[in-house]
Amino acid sequence: MASKSMTSSAPSHHPEPAPPAASSSLNRPGLRSHNLAVQLRQLYRFQTVLSEHEEPWRDRYSFLLSKGYQLRSRYEPDWSPSWLTMDIDPAFCDDAIDTVLPMVLDAKRLKDQVSVCIKRINPRQITDEVKIARYMSSSMVNDEENHCVEILDSFRDPVIPNVEYIVMPPLRAYDNPEFGAVGEVVDFVTQLHEGMEFMHKRLVAHGDLTTQNIMMDARPILPSGWHFVAHHCIPDGVTPISPLARIDYPVRYIIIDFDCSVRLSPGQPHLIRRFGGRDGDPPEYKSREPYDPFKIDVFTLGNVFFKDFYQKYEGLDFLASVIDFMKTPNFRQRPDAEMAKKYWLNVRAHIDVGRARWRLQKRKETMGERVLYDTVAFAREGVHRMKRILAGEVRGTQSLLVVNSDFNISAYVGIIGHYPVTW
Repeated sequence: MASKSMTSSAPSHHPEPAPPAASSSLNRPGLRSHNLAVQLRQLYRFQTVLSEHEEPWRDRYSFLLSKGYQLRSRYEPDWSPSWLTMDIDPAFCDDAIDTVLPMVLDAKRLKDQVSVCIKRINPRQITDEVKIARYMSSSMVNDEENHCVEILDSFRDPVIPNVEYIVMPPLRAYDNPEFGAVGEVVDFVTQLHEGMEFMHKRLVAHGDLTTQNIMMDARPILPSGWHFVAHHCIPDGVTPISPLARIDYPVRYIIIDFDCSVRLSPGQPHLIRRFGGRDGDPPEYKSREPYDPFKIDVFTLGNVFFKDFYQKYEGLDFLASVIDFMKTPNFRQRPDAEMAKKYWLNVRAHIDVGRARWRLQKRKETMGERVLYDTVAFAREGVHRMKRILAGEVRGTQSLLVVNSDFNISAYVGIIGHYPVTW
């Protein structure tokens, strides 16, 4: 793999957190809402020098500035830690937050002060990652079924010829925060089928369509934003986030990282020998014979549905046949993206609409946890319905209680309160 996703974990160089000093805690600014953030931030060792993997970003600070992107003050060439000259705990200083992944970093676009993500691509071997990413980003950019990450800008390193940079919107791992309702899973599965079919119709096989390469534009559920590195905090890096429910504020799921991708020519056979991504479960990998990279995507996406949802939550029985179909062992008999999507849409059309707002129950929940979470979910649903009543949106709320296996969910509109949708 030439690269990993923007949220993959990296070996930490931080020591075990030390207990906070009680003598100065009362004098810390903004203490009222910072307890959780401080606990998370205590994982950091507040060094006064950059780590080795941060130095390349510091060395390109001026270059990126000339391209219109400003890194955080930590990466300025003459950076001096702010906490050394102020009577303040480093846990409350933005320049105390280092990077998690060496190849990606956040920045501000100078022309409009919008936050962006910059990825440095330094492949060990020649790949078409940038070309394919730009092609998919520009391919019918306004098409709702294009779920490939948008490439805002790209340019080469001024010193090292094979190093390139791509600029993208900041995204979050698609399951952070976790899913809360059955209808959210239905939306996720639909969007990913759309995205896979869109790529394949343009003869692009992703090659690594796995959990780590599926992100989300979380702005609908985190309208105040989030810190690029300290994900549990808003942009100040200290105050904990308070996410909204995605069943009421639907998000858009995004496919990233095209370092394992291939783009075939029209009429070219769909068989290659190149080894794929991080999911080693597809049976065809074991034979090392030529395989269809498009069928690999179908299998690995089915594995995402299986491992991240079906194995984790109860009440998702409707996914069982979809997963089995997508993970057909013989790739020659496995459906292509178009067939897989049609199969899913047929399954979706028979899902009882009354299940959309049902709380997702984890298989490993204890009885006490289940009672607690069910109570919270019941209260949240009561608040949701009260808001709709007060807003004069009474029509259709009773439909949420309908239990009718013959109900065609594709004809029901408006089940997700904030954004009317059609399933």
